Amino acid sequence: MSESHTIMDGKVHVYRRENSRFWQCATYLSGRNHRQSTKQDNIAYALEFARDWYLDRVAEDRLRRRGVLPAPAGIPVQSPEYVKPRLPGEKTFREAAVAFQREYEAMTLGERNASYVASKGRVLRLYLLPFFGDLPISQVTAGRIQEYRLHRVTPPTEVKPAHYQVKGRELIGKPRKWMRPSRQTLHNEIVCLRQVLKAANRKGWISALPDMSSPYRASGKISHRAWFSPGEYKRLFEATRERARNPKKERWRGECEQFHDYVLFMVNTGLRPDEAQRLEFRDVSVVVDADTGERILEIEVRGKRGVGYCKSMPGAVLPFQRVKKRKNGRPTELVFGPVQRELLNAVLGELDLKKDRDGNARTAYSLRHTYICLRLMEGADIYQVAKNCRTSVEMIEKYYASHIKNTLDAAAINVRRKPKSRKAPSAKALANA
Repeated sequence: MSESHTIMDGKVHVYRRENSRFWQCATYLSGRNHRQSTKQDNIAYALEFARDWYLDRVAEDRLRRRGVLPAPAGIPVQSPEYVKPRLPGEKTFREAAVAFQREYEAMTLGERNASYVASKGRVLRLYLLPFFGDLPISQVTAGRIQEYRLHRVTPPTEVKPAHYQVKGRELIGKPRKWMRPSRQTLHNEIVCLRQVLKAANRKGWISALPDMSSPYRASGKISHRAWFSPGEYKRLFEATRERARNPKKERWRGECEQFHDYVLFMVNTGLRPDEAQRLEFRDVSVVVDADTGERILEIEVRGKRGVGYCKSMPGAVLPFQRVKKRKNGRPTELVFGPVQRELLNAVLGELDLKKDRDGNARTAYSLRHTYICLRLMEGADIYQVAKNCRTSVEMIEKYYASHIKNTLDAAAINVRRKPKSRKAPSAKALANA
């Protein structure tokens, strides 16, 4: 077994092979492994050498990305890893990203959700800037964008440890478990990349946008959203009701009652989890529907599409009234607040409902999907369902209606037309023939 040590927050590995008396050092920068012998058999001298060697490699890599230094030996000019020398005055991707963020935050102020606007900066900071960073903006080509896609879906050779900030002290936790990004996550990152390049194009830093289409996948597989069938939903609300009546610990009674009302409220309104999280008591009114004569909720929804409106099923009235009575809610107080994810996962785990038969994980969003599917199964008009859920008919037909058998009209499908009978020719017709 070889001995090994890590320094520089786990970025540099110092190790010694079994058949060697000298220590080696290694690091990973810009998609390449760098190795060097320290020529030292003393670990203290080897660690000191490795620190200086690593700082030199970082400096060289930064200059190479800026185009000051040529590409390392062994990388052909045609390779996507090759960085051409930077032209005088040419802007980098980092400068374009700063310009985009400044424009985006100013132009979307009050028009887009604040968390959505903040997510652009998070995507840039965590994914795009570490890869494109100091690359000249003109060298963000179709080939390099495809290299980014490969970089995101390829497991790293070295797992970085998790860092935590606790009262000014930096703590290093267990190594992070790598997870392949979903198709939607990668799509969101490419959208952010396109927005940065468009900002650079408007400023005249690049003449045209590169081809950013994803090769080999013209259209992805459409899978239905995870939801609860009528039988599964019955098991779910019976389990949450039992927890509300007999919680495992008495101090959890309020949380369990709140969660039971949350499940009923969501399945009878179809709100998104973030919409329900921002819902205040002043946004909800109990009214009598003029057409049905039933009591329902009229909800003023504030979500990612701005302000919209929703009319609930009658089953949402009692859960809302219980929450309001329990909290003695003031008009500006939140009805539910953050989603109780731990309790939801615990209940789904006990019922073995955490995943559907296709392996899709069920979350709080599945309650909204259940509302849509149940309404379609009961014969509701798809346009009215889409309008009430603040989405489009296309989205519902694409992700919900395609897998619900009740939306198929058997009478229209199993039409049988009788073939027209041909009459035998008469004797007069045969005589004139």
